[in-house]
Amino acid sequence: MDIKCNIVLSSVQINVLITAGVLTINGTKQTWNTLNTNDTKSISNNTDAESVSSSFLDSLETITSHLVNTTFDITTDFIQLNRTTFTDTFNAEFNSSVTIEIPESNGDNKTITMIVFNSLDNVLPARDEANSSLNSINGRVVLVQSSGQINNISFTFDILNDTLGNPECVFWNFSLFDGLGGWDGKGCELVLNINETETVTCNCNHLTSFSILMSPNSPKKLYLDIITYIGVGISMGSLVICLIIEGLIWRKIRNNETSYLRHVAIVNIAVSLLIANIWFIIGAAISDAEVKNPPACTAATFFIHFFYLALFFWMLASAMLLLYRTTSVFGGGLSKASMLAIGFFLGYGAPVIIATVTIAATAPDNGYIRENTICWLNWDKSKALLAFVIPALSIVVMNLIILVVVLYKIIRRRVGTTAAQAEERHVLVVIANSLAVLTPVFGITWGLGAGILADPTNEGIHIAFAFFNSLQGFFILVFGTLLDGKVRAVSNSIMVTTLQK
Repeated sequence: MDIKCNIVLSSVQINVLITAGVLTINGTKQTWNTLNTNDTKSISNNTDAESVSSSFLDSLETITSHLVNTTFDITTDFIQLNRTTFTDTFNAEFNSSVTIEIPESNGDNKTITMIVFNSLDNVLPARDEANSSLNSINGRVVLVQSSGQINNISFTFDILNDTLGNPECVFWNFSLFDGLGGWDGKGCELVLNINETETVTCNCNHLTSFSILMSPNSPKKLYLDIITYIGVGISMGSLVICLIIEGLIWRKIRNNETSYLRHVAIVNIAVSLLIANIWFIIGAAISDAEVKNPPACTAATFFIHFFYLALFFWMLASAMLLLYRTTSVFGGGLSKASMLAIGFFLGYGAPVIIATVTIAATAPDNGYIRENTICWLNWDKSKALLAFVIPALSIVVMNLIILVVVLYKIIRRRVGTTAAQAEERHVLVVIANSLAVLTPVFGITWGLGAGILADPTNEGIHIAFAFFNSLQGFFILVFGTLLDGKVRAVSNSIMVTTLQK
């Protein structure tokens, strides 16, 4: 190769590549972000604008198309430029991070030119056809041009950040958004996503600039799925058993008012979590479907949000019942109907208000559900997830405070002399014991959820959260129902009677 005779392969050309590479380094990312944000504002305001980042890529494609017809390989610190001639098939690795394969070329002699960019993700925005900028470019950007028609080309990208999930194979479409440009998936499909080797393979039927987009905060680990779905299965089975037991003993617990109200709270806690788990499975199916359905995903997210909140607010109702009964004189105060009305308003009224306000405030700006139609509250764009985390953790704190007050009162109170007072004390102790276990369990669970927001790459936190979150139903069965010795005694009595028949 005589680089002195050809201007495109001279030191000037190499300097152009070096200069272009310097414009993509990490130190320029903030400047490019500002320029790309102005592009997004232009799209939203329907005003004419020219994308600087898209023009930058277009200029490099123009340079590539005017290179001399000879083979060469130029490597700089940030860009690798390669031109190769092949006849039948082509398979090569570039920059130790991208493998390009062309299975056939119809026996024709073809020349293929490639530019592999180390850090063009600092330059190009991650906006796609939905005008989303919350995804990430999670592989090298590769520009490919050929001297002839190529109908099938395969790319295998090394993943840059293995904590991201939901890969999409895309190319840069200069015509999107009236010429501003964006990532487009037409003509490209995902073939393989291998977690063990941290690679993604894409097949495309045309040539241009390619990469992969991936979603934040969605680690795709098989063991997390196994823990979650096995745990959810155990949880739902435990909740069904809990409701069956409550149904069998219902007539036996109506004599004592406090016991009755406690079991009303336990039944509604179990029902809320069971329905939330059902909607979780529905939401997961919608999220994993090839054809995305945002309205269905929005509905699933609303009900998951509502019923998870109902779980916590019924826990609060149970704690407030415990506080009220402990601090008031036995047999006095509010009627059973009044306390039921307060319980249902708190258990379902507050959640429906919070869930409705959340969807009304965030859905118009596409900030309700997560990107790529992931059916749960958005975090990156609108922080809608706070509408669950803040109430849930606040209730955990309030319940712990109530428990301290109640335990102090119970310890100081003298043991009742009548059977009714002894029964009342027993029920209060059962409620206190139940809350003393369930409140820290739920607190730890959703505290771990907050930890994921702070450190989304920590797999240990993900594992612990998946374990505790998926087994909440089992904890409710054990500590909410089976912990009560009288419930066990009544259940055993019913079983013995049934067997004797």
